Amino acid sequence: MAYLNEDQHKIVSNAVKEAELSTSGEIVTVLADRSDGYTDVALWWALGLSFTVMSLFAAFPSPFLDLWDALIGGWSHEWTTGELASMTIGLGLLTFLIALGAQQWQPLKFFMIPNPVKTARAHEQAIKHFKVGAERRTAGATGVLIYLSMREHRAEIVADDSIAEKVNPEVWGEAMGDMIVRIRKGQVAEGMAAGVRDVGFILAEHFPRGENDENELPDRLIEV
Repeated sequence: MAYLNEDQHKIVSNAVKEAELSTSGEIVTVLADRSDGYTDVALWWALGLSFTVMSLFAAFPSPFLDLWDALIGGWSHEWTTGELASMTIGLGLLTFLIALGAQQWQPLKFFMIPNPVKTARAHEQAIKHFKVGAERRTAGATGVLIYLSMREHRAEIVADDSIAEKVNPEVWGEAMGDMIVRIRKGQVAEGMAAGVRDVGFILAEHFPRGENDENELPDRLIEV
């Protein structure tokens, strides 16, 4: 799913070019639809709800059995052990399938994902992109990745070791704050550009641009 058009891509890419004019650091930007498919989380929810319904049936069978008798014509009968076991399994399976199917609706699926899980998956994905696209890819190990994951509403800034040694992690939080303020208003490109500018200022302070500095990493926004 593409979130930005060509002009909006240019806003971010141009911000990267301008930021790198005053620093030897290299900024890579990544915009992702989501950080994970969360199939495991959906399965756990479906299993949990399935066992909950089976437990409720085992504890309070009468409402379920009365409803079933009403659905098949209103005639009650004595339930055998085999029938009760079949009903328990059937209710569990039906609940599992309904819960799994309901989570195909993406707003519900992401609503049901615990926030700590979203944060952890976004961080893991940011690290993966950093290792592939920025880590130790520059002569001075001065690469920085700005990662934005739209479905999770999460942003990450990951830096090479040489930068992390000089820049307090709290400083990146200020850059992320400027970025998120605009993104919450629907200004995704402008928000990322603001984050890029803030990161550029920080890098320029600690890693000023040298005379023979070359552009070692692509300036364009990577949308995945």
